[in-house]
Amino acid sequence: MRHVTAMLILWPSFLLAAATSATVFALIDPLDITFLGHIHASRQQVYAGGFFLFWLMAAVSSALTLHLAPRGRVLDEFGDPINE
Repeated sequence: MRHVTAMLILWPSFLLAAATSATVFALIDPLDITFLGHIHASRQQVYAGGFFLFWLMAAVSSALTLHLAPRGRVLDEFGDPINE
């Protein structure tokens, strides 16, 4: 069940991170971004850092949603209860 839970969190957050980074970097040039006022990064570093930041934020959101979701009985594909 842990692999299923991980995929329920990571796959939607990956898709959201891809869409978010595409939208953000269509509007903002990565070379215009400076860190701490004077540190410049390459385009690839900003793209990668932005994508992983968006993925982390979406994964935390998905994990929190899954954690707060009501839990019912877990059934297998035949409708029989699964003992966890």
